[in-house]
Amino acid sequence: MRFDSGRVCLDLVATFAPHEGIPDGDELRLWLAGAGLVPDRTPLARVGPDWAEAFRALRADVETLVRAELSGSDPDEDALARVNALAAGPPPGLCAVRDQEGHLVRELCGGVECGALLAAVARDAVELLTDPGDRALLRACAGDGCTRVYLDTSRGHRRRWCSSELCGNRERVARHRRRLLASGSR
Repeated sequence: MRFDSGRVCLDLVATFAPHEGIPDGDELRLWLAGAGLVPDRTPLARVGPDWAEAFRALRADVETLVRAELSGSDPDEDALARVNALAAGPPPGLCAVRDQEGHLVRELCGGVECGALLAAVARDAVELLTDPGDRALLRACAGDGCTRVYLDTSRGHRRRWCSSELCGNRERVARHRRRLLASGSR
């Protein structure tokens, strides 16, 4: 799992391709922790298939809205209504508690609730889609076959790939091969 899209809602969208990244509760647990939605060592015993299904539904709606923004078309009203409804819910509460060594650490107050975590991601999507500065930085990866979207926070705002190490490297290798083939070298 990668968490380099620039927003947690875009990281959720990235869990779909090239394969389903949250097919079940186990993978969703990993994603929730990796995305920073739950503090380290948070017990996630109640995360199950129904939670994974809810996050996949939110992912589909966020992707629909982000793709509409990228193409300059009107947002799907049903997807927008569903995201807005989730974003209106209360996000998870955070508390500072002492760990076994006496250091302050983050913990979710009141336990882990699916609706609260969905609200946090949906609220992030609403913030992205309503912030003109962030919307201007929204990009689709130019990598061959890549469907990821990301925020281009590079200095010149000319970033072309979701990851220079992955898609960018693939493109550079392909360009090198094309030059070798064109010159007759092997």
